[in-house]
Amino acid sequence: MIDKIHFFCVFLVLLAVGLYMNLHRDLTVPTAAQLATFPVNLNGWRVEGEFAISDEVQKVLRATDVLSRAYIDPQGKRVAVYVGYHAGGKDSGEIHSPKHCLPGSGWLEMSSVRRQLDLPQGKLNLVQAIYRKGESSEMFLYWFQVRDKSISDEFSLKVAEIVNSVLYQRRDASFIRVSVPFEGDERQAQRTAERFITDVLPTLRQFLPG
Repeated sequence: MIDKIHFFCVFLVLLAVGLYMNLHRDLTVPTAAQLATFPVNLNGWRVEGEFAISDEVQKVLRATDVLSRAYIDPQGKRVAVYVGYHAGGKDSGEIHSPKHCLPGSGWLEMSSVRRQLDLPQGKLNLVQAIYRKGESSEMFLYWFQVRDKSISDEFSLKVAEIVNSVLYQRRDASFIRVSVPFEGDERQAQRTAERFITDVLPTLRQFLPG
């Protein structure tokens, strides 16, 4: 008798999971405005160039919307910013971790640490990493954004996506990366990246769904 009850309970659970997987559909959540309309001049930073995303790369990324630019400040400090927004619908791809993408394009990780950046709006969870390719060194600050939450590791990203999918039928998420090339002054590169984030993030958040 106990075995029959146990079997029946397992059957009901599997049936519920099967029905959920077949009937559940995540919504496609658009940005508030296309990332292409993001300001070219903002708090002293101005666009120095746009980085085109090839069709081949886009097929791999499957991002719904992308911002990829170089900005420069009045002192000549340069940063590159990439924002990949994934709307969460059936045609939206998964976010690719830079831990795999950067080494795959020839960059060697020299250091990586998860940390928080204090902003006027609160703490931002991010990864600070240094990568090297040949003689070039670059500072990367990046994080994942799920609604109003900043996330600095891939496992927590997956958990947040699953929770939002179950509770709100949403799997939309963004990957945001700021990078600064440098030759010797690592601390200066870090300060430049942090200043850019401080100046730009409030406006960027107005583009991304909350």
